[in-house]
Amino acid sequence: MKKLFTTRSITLSAAIAALYAALTLLLAPISYGDWQCRVSEALTMLPMLMPQAIPGLFVGCILANLLGPSAGITDIVFGSLATLIAAIGTYYFRKNKWLAAACPVISNGIIVGLVLSLSFNLPFFLTAIQVAAGELLAVLVGLVLIKALEKANIQKYVD
Repeated sequence: MKKLFTTRSITLSAAIAALYAALTLLLAPISYGDWQCRVSEALTMLPMLMPQAIPGLFVGCILANLLGPSAGITDIVFGSLATLIAAIGTYYFRKNKWLAAACPVISNGIIVGLVLSLSFNLPFFLTAIQVAAGELLAVLVGLVLIKALEKANIQKYVD
């Protein structure tokens, strides 16, 4: 894993955290609830190119869940952990874009689906499918983002 504690890495993580939180809050009507599509979750594909995105995504999700209309402390804790697990999985499977893309869909579908199900007395399976569907849309946007960043040779700025 590349160095995560350089000034450049910390700055990149902070920028990703701010972008994640801002996108989520700006698009709040579609970012929260049992039918949600957090466009900011497209950023969970970034660990394929830069491990510095992992802490940034986690902190950004914590901020978005703290500042937005979340489902309470369980959503703040477990929703943010779902994004952290997704980001780590994306990094781990970075050599295979489809396995990497499956990590956020599965992680958020199950964990956020369970949190919302318990918080609002919703059927788990349906809620998990709804969250996973929104996550899939975000991840597809993320794959387009990754393709554009690779084409722009972003690696020379991140290493």
